[in-house]
Amino acid sequence: MGEAHPVQPMTAAEYLDWEPAQLEKYQYIHGEVFAMGGASRRHVTVSGNLLTELDRYLEGSPCRVYMADMKLEIKKEEIYFYPDVLVTCDPEDHKAEQFMRSPVVVGEVLSESTAAFDRGDKATYYRSLPSLKEFVLIDPERRRMELYRRTQQDTWELLDIPPEHHLPLHSLELEIPWQRIFRNVD
Repeated sequence: MGEAHPVQPMTAAEYLDWEPAQLEKYQYIHGEVFAMGGASRRHVTVSGNLLTELDRYLEGSPCRVYMADMKLEIKKEEIYFYPDVLVTCDPEDHKAEQFMRSPVVVGEVLSESTAAFDRGDKATYYRSLPSLKEFVLIDPERRRMELYRRTQQDTWELLDIPPEHHLPLHSLELEIPWQRIFRNVD
């Protein structure tokens, strides 16, 4: 997740005023700020591949895909994250400059230092978003994907997507071939 920044706890409003002037990106969780670490070549490649496939498919639709530098607000929890990739179909999000609020799909690419947090607390926070239909975790080292999908009963199911299988994003009526997600990852 990154290191806690050695500053006094701050409110969400203070964070939103403070963070844009910083040289690094920081996530905000309940009054604490955490510096974002750099990403590996594989991480960046997989994130870019996912963005490319989603962007190509969503062209001409009311949905848009955003990557890495766009914050996501989880207002109920007073949390701000920078997802690797998110898709939103909300016209209000398309006008937002500082953060999004209503993603349909969120994608996180795992790294060794953040995997436990991404699978644990971060996944729980994401799943608290009423708009979210699917949340995908991609492991570039093991070349595996995990897909959390909201059911009609408003519970979440976890699907392990084995190598060489498509990533089925039902909320977007899209299947992305495994090879496209892991293209140029060697």
